[in-house]
Amino acid sequence: MMQAVYLRYKKNFDVKMKRQECCVKIVEKGGGRMQQSDEAVIRVKDLYKVYRMGEEKVYALNGVSFEIHKGEFCAITGPSGSGKSTLLNMLAGLEHPTKGEIVIAGKHIEKLNEKQLVTFRRERVGFIFQSYNLIGTMDAVENVALPLSFRGIPRAARIKRAKQYLRLVGLEKFMTHMPNQMSGGQQQRVGIARALAMNPQIIFADEPTGNLDSKTTMEVLKLMQKVVREQKQTLVMVTHDNNLATYADRIFKIIDGKIVSIEENHHEVDLVQLEESMQAAAEAQAEGKSKNPAEEEQIETVVEAEEHRIERKSE
Repeated sequence: MMQAVYLRYKKNFDVKMKRQECCVKIVEKGGGRMQQSDEAVIRVKDLYKVYRMGEEKVYALNGVSFEIHKGEFCAITGPSGSGKSTLLNMLAGLEHPTKGEIVIAGKHIEKLNEKQLVTFRRERVGFIFQSYNLIGTMDAVENVALPLSFRGIPRAARIKRAKQYLRLVGLEKFMTHMPNQMSGGQQQRVGIARALAMNPQIIFADEPTGNLDSKTTMEVLKLMQKVVREQKQTLVMVTHDNNLATYADRIFKIIDGKIVSIEENHHEVDLVQLEESMQAAAEAQAEGKSKNPAEEEQIETVVEAEEHRIERKSE
């Protein structure tokens, strides 16, 4: 029965990953899911970004409004040219809006001058880049520690914190490696450690797995999800891949500069674990071991709920 449930689920769930990279873990809200508070750490109201091309006005953002709460993992999705990267740049204080409000941690960043924005980014924000942006002449520890120097943190404290976060992302054996001595996935882990070491209120990730293969993409996303939860950080990720967005708590879909939908992701799907649990159940059954009927019924219920969510999303 459990194998039939798994096969039915796998048939209906469209993922662009190899079978051995997939597995399923349903995390109940309030348990393994990222803990959210009612505090809005980001509030956007009537946000516009308009560019002029000759006599024509191009609306990169066209009246966007939303809130993101402390402790949320949010994904911004949309096709190329939809405005998602422009929106991320606005939230990070990298571009000024044409009109509208951006309030982050109670501060109207649209009213800040360039010097104030530099201070805001240095003290409040962490970045994870698609291209890693590591310094080629520095090892992993030095790359993670570098941004801390701009806060005036003494060298010994910087190095200690850098090593702490490299251990957190599983790179304790690569601390003295240069970027060209590490794989793409390892370099991105350094990038994640660098962002976390700043202890930011918000982490912005722009296509963080865009340069990685599918297996490494899965590993990095799981790491981001796990580490950000444990650190109780707020993460905003831009991606063009709807499958990757399923790791987020909420999914903002943007088209032609407007948010057309905000989807609550009540279940997180981890396709490798379900496969492993199904295989373990099959082996137990083959060996004549007793199964847990309650667990079997719970898996069936969760799969049916997930199928229903996928069907509603495709309508």
